[in-house]
Amino acid sequence: MGMDLSKLDALTGQGQKRTRRSYAALWEAFLIAVDSIWTHKLRSFLTLLGIIIGVASVVTVGGAIGGLGEYVSERLSSAFASNTFIVSRFARVNVSAEEWEKLIKRNKNIYPEDMRAVEDKCDSCEAISPLIRQTDDAKRGNQTFYDAAISGVNEDMPRIQTLDLAEGRFISGFDVAHARNYAVIGSQVREELFGAADALGKTIKIGGDNFTVVGVEVQNGNMMGQSLDNNIYIPYTTFLKKYGLRRSIQFRVRAPSGDMLEATQDEVRQILRVRHKLKPNREDDFDILASSAVQDMVGQLTGTIAMVVTPITLISLVVGGIVVMNIMLVTVTERTVEVGTRKAVGAKRSDILLQFLVESALLASIGGVIGILLAYLLSAVVESVTPVPMHITIGYIIMAILTSGGIGVISGLYPAHKASKLNPIVALMRE
Repeated sequence: MGMDLSKLDALTGQGQKRTRRSYAALWEAFLIAVDSIWTHKLRSFLTLLGIIIGVASVVTVGGAIGGLGEYVSERLSSAFASNTFIVSRFARVNVSAEEWEKLIKRNKNIYPEDMRAVEDKCDSCEAISPLIRQTDDAKRGNQTFYDAAISGVNEDMPRIQTLDLAEGRFISGFDVAHARNYAVIGSQVREELFGAADALGKTIKIGGDNFTVVGVEVQNGNMMGQSLDNNIYIPYTTFLKKYGLRRSIQFRVRAPSGDMLEATQDEVRQILRVRHKLKPNREDDFDILASSAVQDMVGQLTGTIAMVVTPITLISLVVGGIVVMNIMLVTVTERTVEVGTRKAVGAKRSDILLQFLVESALLASIGGVIGILLAYLLSAVVESVTPVPMHITIGYIIMAILTSGGIGVISGLYPAHKASKLNPIVALMRE
């Protein structure tokens, strides 16, 4: 028993010695790599350029994709709030030409009477508002705002989408019931028609008809190059009287919660199916599009962009790895005598292999860190000149560091293997 314990202690001691030797060899290889990189600073920097540019490209593009998705989702959330859905004749997105032709033949117009039937019978509908659009010119005196986005809505619209006012009030139920010529205008419309003057209570002309301004929307900026401040909201009853009573409309519905969204959609669907006298075996002759479906579509779009663009940017890292390999091969040739001397004094092939692998990995990792710093600088520039936020995630940073370090190791394998095979006698004869 005592003999077994002594053998175990001996084996444990040998294992600890081997571990210490491994750490010592790794530390020595690290110090040699740092000394070599520092001695040839300019060459090392030029070697790193490919890795720096590659990592900066990957991280910046990743940040742009993440920021774009966040930006679009935020804008969609303000225009198409969660727990809401659209009921329209056509509401689907990304349909083929064949599907579109089928929808045109099958789907019927949605009229205000359909929306009012849903208002009367839907118990789980928290808010309902039509959203009918038309472009028209708005005028005040000699000033004209061309192609304003005229929207026919009701008093529930602020409960369905983010709609904040800087001045005044929104359209009321009384305005809708009596088809009053009242308007809530966007900040851009206000600025061009009124300048510094007060807009509330003043009259503007929309397509020749007088409207009284009762509210001014806050500034919302742009989305994908399109202004969000060119809106004019009027009662939908006034809109229909002005632009045509028998046109197809769309309306938006807000469910009490995300859990109730599907149930509310089913309730609205059943009300419309009964109203349109559809038999159980017939398909819906209208479309329903939920806000969650739009958000999913945006997520799929940004995910597809990431899948296509990220591998392309990674190509620059591969090019950087080839440069590292080339320089390491030159380094092996230059340091033949050094390798021969180390082998002559007892260095093993594994020590030489480790030395050059650590150097190439360290080179690439330094390039990765500099590339990330450059990516943050580029992101700050992009954020300062565009409305799109740059969202650099830890995932892209880890991917960039691991990829650059991995490419450094891979790129150093052949040069390191070549150095480890050098004959010390032949190497020393080159002195």
